[in-house]
Amino acid sequence: MGIRRAFFLLFVATNMTDLSKYRNIGIFAHVDAGKTTTTERILKLTGKIHKTGEVHDGEATTDFMEQEQERGITIQSAATSCEWDGHRLNIIDTPGHVDFTIEVYRSLKVLDGGVGVFCGSGGVEPQSETNWRYANESEVSRIIFVNKLDRIGADFFRVVEQIKKVLGARPVVMTVPIGREDDFVGVVDLLTEKAYIWDDTGKAENFTIEDIPADLVDEVAQWREELVETALEQDDAAMEAYFEGEQPSIETLKACIRKGTIALDFFPTYCGSAFKNKGVQLVMDAVVAFLPDPTEVKEQPEMDLEGNESGNFAKVDAELPLRALAFKIMDDRYGALTFIRIYSGVMNKGDTVLNTYTGKTERIGRIVEMHADDRIELDRAQAGDIVAVLGMKNVQTGHTLADPKKPATLEPMVFPDPVISIAIAPKDKAGTEKLGVALGKMIAEDPSFRVETDEESNETILMGMGELHLDIKIDILKRTHGVEVEVGKPQVAYRETITQQIEDSYTHKKQSGGSGQFGRIDYTIEPLDPGSGFEFESKVTGGNVPREYWPAVEKGFKFSMDEGVLAGYPLLDFKVTLLDGAFHAVDSSALAFEIAAKAGYRQSIPKAGPQLIEPIMKVDVFTPEDHVGDVIGDLNRRRGMIKTQEAGATGVRIKADVPLSEMFGYIGDLRTMTSGRGQFSMEFSHYLPCPKNVAEIVIKEAQDRKAS
Repeated sequence: MGIRRAFFLLFVATNMTDLSKYRNIGIFAHVDAGKTTTTERILKLTGKIHKTGEVHDGEATTDFMEQEQERGITIQSAATSCEWDGHRLNIIDTPGHVDFTIEVYRSLKVLDGGVGVFCGSGGVEPQSETNWRYANESEVSRIIFVNKLDRIGADFFRVVEQIKKVLGARPVVMTVPIGREDDFVGVVDLLTEKAYIWDDTGKAENFTIEDIPADLVDEVAQWREELVETALEQDDAAMEAYFEGEQPSIETLKACIRKGTIALDFFPTYCGSAFKNKGVQLVMDAVVAFLPDPTEVKEQPEMDLEGNESGNFAKVDAELPLRALAFKIMDDRYGALTFIRIYSGVMNKGDTVLNTYTGKTERIGRIVEMHADDRIELDRAQAGDIVAVLGMKNVQTGHTLADPKKPATLEPMVFPDPVISIAIAPKDKAGTEKLGVALGKMIAEDPSFRVETDEESNETILMGMGELHLDIKIDILKRTHGVEVEVGKPQVAYRETITQQIEDSYTHKKQSGGSGQFGRIDYTIEPLDPGSGFEFESKVTGGNVPREYWPAVEKGFKFSMDEGVLAGYPLLDFKVTLLDGAFHAVDSSALAFEIAAKAGYRQSIPKAGPQLIEPIMKVDVFTPEDHVGDVIGDLNRRRGMIKTQEAGATGVRIKADVPLSEMFGYIGDLRTMTSGRGQFSMEFSHYLPCPKNVAEIVIKEAQDRKAS
């Protein structure tokens, strides 16, 4: 089995209850900031792998999908475990591309700490902001690693300033770089006031610890003073002693930094070059020293089986009833893998657990600890662990697994709605059945990926977060599942809304021998603020519409909102108020009132100023300075609204809001305009009304589709 692996399994077995030795961390960043390369260096340093795989060679350990290896990007988060300084590290390497943000979101939901990687030349890029926002929402403690300091244009202190301005965060500089760009040779550790200098072999272990270079002494003293003063804000007594001339010990500083990091008061910030193997050890030391163990993070609120907050919390304790969250489903050559974070209790092989979402029990078959797509079998896992379970039948992302005798539900995950769709059809009849099975597996793996069948055209509609997202899905269908499909043009996920309040009435009356159907409703329909969704209220008094029929009226309107009256797109953000009505003692029923509401919707919405609205994307473009005019002119032609321009060391970042319908194929146009040097990313921002000429085209296309 190998001495190291045997030791590792012995380490796990003998430390099952020592949660202070656990670190559940994620590595997240913008595309191409070096997350996966940093993960590879960590695995090499910890002895988990013996040959470092490079992203650009398609050999990174955690990029094991064919599509990842070819494109040099991470598509799905990958879990691995390793050991550093006597601590067990569960690490998740997450994607950077905005189309796969969902992977970052659900990873952050189950992690205790994170390493935010920033490019030394690119700085705080668009996806960095999104990831940082998710981490703030999930209250995840972080350390920062400014990577690629060997690159042209790299500037550590410029990135530190960007972190303050753009992210509104408080970085605490822990290391100062020695040299810049090609001359970057190492870092000064501000805690120990020692220089770590690597030789030219590119090996992580080939470094010497020396005194601070003479030309950096003053700069180091300045940054160390700032570090000390920031850290000691966490300890009044130590701060008082410091002002009286007493220098704090390194142990005191470490304790203060740990306290402030866990409280999210600041973020220890390191620098280096993962590719050149410089500076990663200090980041690893910081993970152990400053990021929280599972017992030191915010406890998860529990809900009862009806979804109401119970007032209890899932404390990270192996002695308490089982509470675990399924945060990822992955289909591989051995079957379905369900990734689980255990918050409390113990999960043993062979146990029966309750899925609180379905109300059904599941048997725990094999429990495995993941290392990318390899695995180590375990007999049990406990509070604080991140493991995968094979063979679970009805568990989906966001479901809670609990002790059947003492059930409770953890806060579920909320996923964004898709903004783009394409129609597909299998190329032959044999592919039809395979397509259904494959799509079922893909939906389980990715909650931001949706599939619908157009009942009129019988087409299969794939919906996702962007062109790349759907492109990858088509590729997976073809290569992983062997299904060849015809692909239609990308379609925008338009929506409809109303602009006017209307009061109306509808009577449903049907007599067909014996008892009939009768229900009359008087109601108002009014627009709500964007993002409000659907609301229903009843103001009926006196029993003209009995209380037991109110839910049927709500159901009828809610059911109808899936299809708007202009072009058949879902209707958003409106409120229905039931004012009055009438019922018949014999002929009225819940069904009659539901039918009345559906017919009332079709009658009233056309009178309420219906309007087509389109998804607006937050677009972030990087361009060399000499192409700025071309890029801005092109964005204006695409109906874009320029928000900001920011000059950097190697080019200009332009932020704009642009309708999604105008952004198809943009990457090709941008590369042409900028001689291949431009880059961009975009994510959904909000919906806005379509201009009249655009709305007319979309509505006509919808009518033509219906007619054909």
